[in-house]
Amino acid sequence: MSRRANEKILVNRAPVLTLWAAVVAERLGFDWDEALSLGKALAGLNAQAKGQRLGIFAPRAPSDVERARAETERKKRLTVALMGRLIPVTHTPDGLRALAKERPITPESVERYLRSKFSDHYETVLAAMRELAEAFEPEELAEVAFSLYEQFRPEVPEGVRGWGAKGELRLDRIRGLAKQA
Repeated sequence: MSRRANEKILVNRAPVLTLWAAVVAERLGFDWDEALSLGKALAGLNAQAKGQRLGIFAPRAPSDVERARAETERKKRLTVALMGRLIPVTHTPDGLRALAKERPITPESVERYLRSKFSDHYETVLAAMRELAEAFEPEELAEVAFSLYEQFRPEVPEGVRGWGAKGELRLDRIRGLAKQA
């Protein structure tokens, strides 16, 4: 086992969830560019929901929700279910892309984001997450992906104090989950 296999990486939860969701989406059959887009959207939706629970963001007003619902119906927007979330998507000439504020999320922007957050650990973390995803049949992974994330995500303080805080991502924990599968 290499020294990097047991390495602990200081990072906040958003890029960890983004990368894990992308790996899960890839294992479920999406190509890597589609998966990156879906992963970023999922992490954004989770952050928005948590921010509302913590009182950091105000939930949309009922009139905003109704307008968004009407717009969705008008456009007949597609959604993809991933890790317990419905992610709005669109078809582009380059493939399926998740939407953020009605615009397709580019895989290049997600890749830059992830590389900046994980720096020289990116490839190692990606390999560990892919190993974990491969330990499950796709159908089972679809069912357990979020609970797996909850088992290896960095630990941060509860509540508002933990918002955006960095915690320790332990690769041995990810690899241990793969061995247990």
